[in-house]
Amino acid sequence: MKAAIITIGDEILLGQILDTNSQFIAREMTRLGAETVEMRSVGDSRAEILKALSATFQTADTVILTGGLGPTKDDITKSALAEFFHTTLEFHPQAYEWLTEMFAADPSRLNACNKTQALLPKTCVPLRNRKGTACGMWFEQGKKVVVSLPGVPFETAYLLPAQVVPRLKEKFTDLKLDYRVFTVYDMPEASLAMYLEDFESTLSTDIKLAYLPSEGFVRLRLTAKGSAVEQLDECARRLTQALKGVSFRPGEETPEDFCGRQLRESGKTFACAESCTGGHIAHLITAVAGASRYFLGGVVAYSNEVKINVLGVSADDLRTYGAVSEPVALQMAQGVRKLTGADYAVATTGIAGPDGGTADKPVGTVWIAVAGPGGAAAQKFLFSYTRERTIAKASVTALRWLARLAEKPAV
Repeated sequence: MKAAIITIGDEILLGQILDTNSQFIAREMTRLGAETVEMRSVGDSRAEILKALSATFQTADTVILTGGLGPTKDDITKSALAEFFHTTLEFHPQAYEWLTEMFAADPSRLNACNKTQALLPKTCVPLRNRKGTACGMWFEQGKKVVVSLPGVPFETAYLLPAQVVPRLKEKFTDLKLDYRVFTVYDMPEASLAMYLEDFESTLSTDIKLAYLPSEGFVRLRLTAKGSAVEQLDECARRLTQALKGVSFRPGEETPEDFCGRQLRESGKTFACAESCTGGHIAHLITAVAGASRYFLGGVVAYSNEVKINVLGVSADDLRTYGAVSEPVALQMAQGVRKLTGADYAVATTGIAGPDGGTADKPVGTVWIAVAGPGGAAAQKFLFSYTRERTIAKASVTALRWLARLAEKPAV
């Protein structure tokens, strides 16, 4: 099955919001075994919606739209879909019943504007949305399917797996697409491609290897289609062999996911003291649901005064060695561990740039320290000449080090 995605809304084209719906839908289609062949974003224009629908309807078996289903005048997706399928909008009693249930706690909120949410194209199958007032809609025309979902990301995230995927499985019984992911550390994309050149030359035309670089790691994705799906596990085994000597992990787990899992399974806690990363480590770790079970807190000690007065860093060491040094990194990690009572702590201090570098400490120099029950250790890294990359790579490196400690408790 080939799928196409259309996201609707002027706010997307104006750059006011990030289109996370396309990413989520494409990922779910891949898990289903479908191939996403096209993504489009259009504004709140009937002509543009119809143009996008006509084009994708020709190339895809399933077209999934998000956005434009609200109760206000600028939400025109329903009327555009009615025109596309040569039907009219009509009152759907079931959709209205779902609305009344949603507003049961305060019926006065179900005003005339909200009631228009029960007006849907006559030929659609309404999809119950338990997270919002706009129904999803399912259309079939011959072997083709069009699905319309709300633009609010958490509503799409509910409706797609709950209402859409089961119906697609019933209609398309020959879905065959699968993939395996490996996360590789400490090797740039170009170097990794050269390292795997011989392996890639053995792949059949129905199995592809994709390189997906991020700051601090590169994901490898092996994707198989059709009958080649049966060869995927063997191909993944051969890739594992080809990666010997490289730091990698199978799966899509991010460094913060892996670190959190190791801490959760070991029953340990941690805290962080950040200077050059400016709270990025804390941001990454708290983006993971359930982080409160193992993350106690952090200190962004950007100034020397905070390093001294909050974390207990020696003023003499700051004068002698500078803020970007092994003694300061060690004391920051030990200080935040003592301050919070955490089992483990990590600390970062460095020169993110673009200014501030010297011959001895160029831009990208970062000291990372860890502290635990067995003591503390620190290591110097030279990451990047750009501020964003240095912050990202230092954060990922600190989390990987922490994860290894939680897995094998020793500094």
